[in-house]
Order: sequence, then C-alpha cells, then structure tokens
Amino acid sequence: MTRRLPIIHRITEHDAGPYRLERLDLEFANGERRHYERLHGRGHGAVVVVPMLDDDTVLLVREYAAGVHRYELGLVKGRIDAGETPEQAADRELKEEAGYGARSLTVLRALTLAPTYMSHQAHLVLARDLYPERLPGDEPEELEVVPWKLDALHELILCEDFSEGRSIAALFIAREWLRTQPA
Repeated sequence: MTRRLPIIHRITEHDAGPYRLERLDLEFANGERRHYERLHGRGHGAVVVVPMLDDDTVLLVREYAAGVHRYELGLVKGRIDAGETPEQAADRELKEEAGYGARSLTVLRALTLAPTYMSHQAHLVLARDLYPERLPGDEPEELEVVPWKLDALHELILCEDFSEGRSIAALFIAREWLRTQPA
C-alpha cells in the first residue's frame, strides 16, 4: 500500500554538535498531528567498505569504539569528504585504515542507521583487486587488520566484539551480491 507522506507544517532547527536537530510538526493523512524529532548530519554521508583480499576473504579492522568503550571488530568506514564520490571516499578510507587501495570499487546500496529519527546514510562499497598502499589517517593508533573467510560469517556474528549493525548487514549483502555475479 502506498501512503501519502505526512504534511510538514513547521520545522524548528537546533544545533546539536556534529548534527542539526529538527523538530517537525506533522499532519498525517488521517488528520492526526504529531511532533517528531530527527537528526541531520552536517557532512556528505559516509561509506562502509567491504574489502575483499581475494574471492573468499574480507579484511576487517579492530579499533577503539568510544560508544561501547572497547575494541570492536568491523569494516572500514568513514565520512565522505566534500567533493568526493563514495568510491573515492571508500578507497581513501581503505588506505588510511587497512593499508590497502582497490582497483575495483562498486557501490552496492545505501544503508541507514536509524531511519525513524536520523537522516544519515552510508554507502556500502565493495572493494576488490586490492594492493598495498597506506595513507595517514585520523585514527589515534594503527588499526589491527583481521582477514576473515566469508564462509565463516556464522562464526563472526557470534563474536562479542563484532556487534555493529552496519558491518553485519554489509557483509551479508556483499556475500549475496558476490554469489550472484558470473564467475
């Protein structure tokens, strides 16, 4: 069923650090009025990179995650800088975080974090035909690079230090996309 989007009667904006908080005065098709809040990022989006070392092996990185105050295993990810395409940002982040560049970069789709209250989107980029190259990044310490076999995702998702939803979703999406490609 296709529904008509709610009418926005008013938007009030507030500064919230790296985000802009908006309060929306909405009217739904049935006449109900509600106030919603949403966060808008101030940047150009982000990338989540699935770097394939070979046809069967993805490269993960282990880095400090302040939100959960522990070291977390996940995919290379980062902001898209002004003037960058998702592919360019993915290649740069891959060089900064994992020490590899990619000759083949494919944007598979966009992922959202929490679409009920955030506008943030991250482009899922598959990186293949890797070669060693390192760029200086903004991480306070060098990240550990951990190769993982795609056929062992069932083990990875049970690891306590692998909990980020975007990384979990991205790996399954990339694995299925790779399975559908001609050999």
